[in-house]
Amino acid sequence: MTTPAFDNDYIAWLRERSMLAAVAPIAARYAGQAVQWQRPYALAQPRAATAIASVWFTAYPGSVVTRPGQSVLATLGDPELWRTFAHIGIQAIHNGPMKQAGGVRGREFTPTVDGHFDRIGLAIDPQFGTADEFRAMSRAAAAVGAVTIDDIIPAHTGKGPDFRLAERAYADYPGLYHMVEIPEADWGLLPPVPPGRDSVNLSPAAVEALRRRGYIVGELQRVIFYEPGVKESNWSATDVVVGADGRLRRWVYLHYFKEGQPSLNWLDPSFAAARLVVGDALHSLAELGARGLRLDANGFLGVEPRPDGPAWSEGHPLSLTANQLIAGMVRKLGGFTFQELNLTVDDIAAMSRGGADLSYDFVTRPAYHHALVTGDAGFLRLMLHEMHRLAVDPASLIHALQNHDELTLELVHFWTLHAQDVFELGGRRLTGLALREEIRDVMYRRLSGPSAPYNLPFVTNGVACTMASVAAAALGIRDLENLTAEQAQQIQRLHLLMAMYNALQPGVFALSGWDLVGALPLRPDQVAPLLADGDTRWINRGAYDLMDVNPAAERSAAGLPRARALYGSLPDQLQRPDSFVSRLRPLLRARQAHRLYAAHQVAVPETQAPGLLVMVHRLPEDLGLQVTAMNFGPEPVEEWIGLGVGDELPAGRAVDLVTGEPAGTLSARGELLVRLAGHEGKGYVIKG
Repeated sequence: MTTPAFDNDYIAWLRERSMLAAVAPIAARYAGQAVQWQRPYALAQPRAATAIASVWFTAYPGSVVTRPGQSVLATLGDPELWRTFAHIGIQAIHNGPMKQAGGVRGREFTPTVDGHFDRIGLAIDPQFGTADEFRAMSRAAAAVGAVTIDDIIPAHTGKGPDFRLAERAYADYPGLYHMVEIPEADWGLLPPVPPGRDSVNLSPAAVEALRRRGYIVGELQRVIFYEPGVKESNWSATDVVVGADGRLRRWVYLHYFKEGQPSLNWLDPSFAAARLVVGDALHSLAELGARGLRLDANGFLGVEPRPDGPAWSEGHPLSLTANQLIAGMVRKLGGFTFQELNLTVDDIAAMSRGGADLSYDFVTRPAYHHALVTGDAGFLRLMLHEMHRLAVDPASLIHALQNHDELTLELVHFWTLHAQDVFELGGRRLTGLALREEIRDVMYRRLSGPSAPYNLPFVTNGVACTMASVAAAALGIRDLENLTAEQAQQIQRLHLLMAMYNALQPGVFALSGWDLVGALPLRPDQVAPLLADGDTRWINRGAYDLMDVNPAAERSAAGLPRARALYGSLPDQLQRPDSFVSRLRPLLRARQAHRLYAAHQVAVPETQAPGLLVMVHRLPEDLGLQVTAMNFGPEPVEEWIGLGVGDELPAGRAVDLVTGEPAGTLSARGELLVRLAGHEGKGYVIKG
C-alpha cells in the first residue's frame, strides 16, 4: 500500500473546484432580498406547473447527434428544432444532467460512472457545451412559449473535489456525506483496496461487523444495483488517506447507488449537504435560465438504525423534510420541481404534499407495459385504483414513455409496505408479495430472454429496452434485424397506443428522443465496455438525430453508437401523414385545446373485456367530461361502459376528442358504447 503524501497546495486546488465553495456566493445574492417573499411556497402546486408546460421532451445529452463541430447544447438550442417542437406540441425540454460529473484522482478528472448522475461541479461539462449555450437554449425555448428543465441531485455526488476534501477531513466537508472515520485499531475489519482502486465495496459480513461496533447503521432495506462481486452492500471503505491535519485515516461511506456516488448526509450539524444542493438549484434557475428542476433520487435522504432488521432508509421522514426545503426554495423563486421517486405509492403521496410539485409516474408505468404485453388491463386498473385510494392525483404525475433508465419492475409498493396485504386480480386474491412475483415473472419472460433477446435484464430492477422494443416483444417479434414493413407498422401502432395512454389523462405527458425516432436497442457488443459492470441500460441509450443534422454520423458527440430509428427524423416524419409524429401531433393539440392536462380523474370503471381500460375525466371550466378508452388486447371490443359519474353526465352526445365528429352512443342510463379495434385507443368528449 502506498500512502499519498500530504500536500497543502492540493487542498487549495480541491477547494477552488469544490461545489460547496462555489455555491456560497450564489446563495449570498438572495440573502435579505425581496425576491424571496413574492410567491407562495409551502404547498406543492402541480396544476400551476402543468399550466406552464404539460408536454415535455426528455433529452439524454449523451445520445444527441450533433452537426460536425457543434455542441449538444447548441443542437438542442437550435431555433429550428424549437419551431418544430412547437409545431408538434412540445412545450418543454428536460435536458438531463449536463453539469460536470465523474470524479477526481489526484489532479486528473475521471469519467462519469452513471450517465452524469455523479455530479462534481457546477460548470457545464465541456462535452455538452457551455453555460452561454445553455442560456441560449433557454431563450430559444422561451421564443416559442416553452421552458427548460434542469437537474439537481440531492442524494449524492461523484467522487469529486468535495469528496476528496471530505476524505482529508478538511473543514466541514466530512459533514457532506454519510461517512464514518474508522480508527486504525479497527482497520482489520476493512478489506484491502485492490490495486488501481481508491475504495472497496464491503461484504454484508463486514457491514454487520461495523454495525456491531457502532460505526454505521448497517444494511439498508435493499441494495440497488446489486451485483455479486461488484456491489454486495451499500457501503464501501476508502484506502488510507492523509488528512489536511497530516493524520492517516480510512473511512466507510454510504452509497445507495454505485461506489462512485457517495451519499449526502442531510442531518449533520454543518448542514453542508443542504447548502450545496440548494446552491446548485439557485445556479440552475438564476444562472442558466431553467424554469424547473428534477430532484433525482430524492427519496433516499434519510437513514437511521432500527433495533431489529435493516436500517430505515426508504420512506424516511427526513426525505420529506429535505424535499420540502428544496422544493419550497425553488417555488419561492418562481420555479417548479419534479421527483423521480420509485418508492411505494404511499411514499409518493407523502412526499408530494409539500415537496416536489410533480412526480414521475412510477405508479402505473410498469402496469401499462404489463397490459400491453399480456393484453389484460387488470393490473393497470388495480394500480389506478390504488393510486386513488392513497390520494395521488393523476394531474400531479409525469406520464412518460421511455427515459434514460430501464423499464422498472421493482414494484416496491408490493415488496415493502404492502407485502402481506391482499389484492384482487383476475378473480384471485393474492398477497402483495405474491402479486409482485407473478407480474415480474411474466414481464421478464415476455420482455427478455428467448422471447425478446434484444432486451436485457437490468440487475434486479427491470429490463433495459426502448418503447419500440417493448412493442416488438408484445407482438411476439424475436428478430429486430430483419423487420418487415408490416412489422414496423405494427410496432408503431403499439407505440402510439402507449403514447395515447400517457397523453390522454391529467398531468404531464413526456416522451424522449428515442420515442420520437422509434429507436431500437443497441446490440450488447456495440457498448460492451459500458456493460462491463452489469449496467445494461446502455443498450437503450443509443444515439439519435432529431433534425437530420448529421446523417452520416455513426455515433453521438459522447460516443454512443447510433440506434436504428424505425420512424426517421422529425422533418421526414412531418412530411408523412402516417408517421408516428404526424399521428401524435393532432392528439397533443386536442389535449391542449381541451385542457386535459388540468382535468380531474373521476372514475376508472370496471370492464368486461380483459384488455379494455376506461378513464373518465372532468375537464376544467365546464368543458364537459372526457373519456379515454384503450384496448390493450389484439381482438376488437364492443362494450357498454357505465361511466360512474351519476348525475354529472351531461345530456348530450359523445364526440371524438381529436376530430370533434360524433364518435359514441350514450344510453339513457349514462352508459357509453365503446367500439375499438385491437390495440386501438380513442378519446371522447361528452358535452351538453
